[in-house]
Amino acid sequence: MSSIITESSPNLSLLENGGGGSDKPTAEMSRRVRRTVSTSSLIRQRSDLKLIARVRWEFLRRILTNLQEVVLGTKLFILFPAVPLAVVAHRYDCPRAWVFALSLLGLTPLAERISFLTEQIAFHTGPTVGGLMNATCGNATEMIIAILAVGQRKMRIVKLSLLGSILSNLLFVLGTSLFLGGISNLRKHQSFDSRQGDMNCMLLYLALLCQTLPMIMRFTMEAEEYDGSAVVMLSRASSFVMLIAYLAFLIFHLFSSHLSPPPPLTQEEEDVYNDDVSDKEEEGAVIGMWSAIFWLIIMTLLVALLSEYIVSTIQDAADSWGLSVGFIGIILLPIVGNAAEHAGAVIFAFRNKLDITLGIALGSATQIALFVVPVTVLVAWIMGIDMDLNFNLLETTCLALSIIVTSLILHDGTSNYMKGLVLLLCYVVIAACFFVSNSPSTDTAKANHTITKR
Repeated sequence: MSSIITESSPNLSLLENGGGGSDKPTAEMSRRVRRTVSTSSLIRQRSDLKLIARVRWEFLRRILTNLQEVVLGTKLFILFPAVPLAVVAHRYDCPRAWVFALSLLGLTPLAERISFLTEQIAFHTGPTVGGLMNATCGNATEMIIAILAVGQRKMRIVKLSLLGSILSNLLFVLGTSLFLGGISNLRKHQSFDSRQGDMNCMLLYLALLCQTLPMIMRFTMEAEEYDGSAVVMLSRASSFVMLIAYLAFLIFHLFSSHLSPPPPLTQEEEDVYNDDVSDKEEEGAVIGMWSAIFWLIIMTLLVALLSEYIVSTIQDAADSWGLSVGFIGIILLPIVGNAAEHAGAVIFAFRNKLDITLGIALGSATQIALFVVPVTVLVAWIMGIDMDLNFNLLETTCLALSIIVTSLILHDGTSNYMKGLVLLLCYVVIAACFFVSNSPSTDTAKANHTITKR
């Protein structure tokens, strides 16, 4: 759930600034920096502070201003009541399916607000530190859910949720954006910087290799010889490799000065970027740094609480609704949890700003594959739990084909609604596959993943 676009694609702002060589941006750089407008700004609401300004006490006025900006400053504030309702439903033993549904709804505004607060902190810390913060906190919700599920030794839920987030960004978010963006810009040429797609797809192929080899090793071993230790060791080594690749990716884009600047803006691009420039795209921080940090901690704790509810009730919800855990984990959970991010990607595609759309979709998928997944494996190791990167044959095949299709569609740097439709149809087929498939029993899952505690 990325916030500032530089989180998921730091190269956008760095490329636009020529690698950071000058302190005073030119007019061209200033125009291009607008492409880094955050997703949260698209769904923010204007805060009317006239009544709050009449409050005499400055301390109380600051508190009310923060509440106005953080709680009511988003169009998703109508979903905030789901948070206390989920707590009440869990406290008074309401049907667990209701607890799951309310927790899922409550995560949507909380995740968006975490992106907003991280953006506010980035305003105070500068672009480099802000980019690094967003690179680690952009998918905080997925990481929290994964770590809590690891603590409960529900490895299948961990892998399904992480895989679902990757597939959702590659096929659903990107597909919807390209499809609707192509329809709304039929008379305009749609193009983007293909270097961004090439870089992200290359890293996704590396992540795919690190997840495929443990699965292949599992199949090459005899049943009587397999105890899971070799696969777990390979998974941990691969996790370090993925983290090194992700760190190198950040360094390359945040600190490289040899990158060539993009070509000048065309007149058509000038018109597109100038006709919808508003104050909200150029405004600075609306709350102080320490206030943002305080609210970020509060929101993160609430996300952790609701994530725990989701992990503990997902099986009951699946049984109650007649759905498989695989369908809920791979399809339903990512769609609802990343709703704000999905909406931002689509809106940018409508505005023919496909570079930002790709930064949201591909950047988030890359972050999950190369950062969240290996961190989860290593955290499980620290907790004394053996977690491997064997996502099973069906899940790994879906991931591999999704990455291949996405890379083929993006390789030429152009877009149209047909490309988006193909990605959406691929997602529909995968959703149908997990809808008709049954979630394996606990014994089968344990046999497949060999989860043991040291």
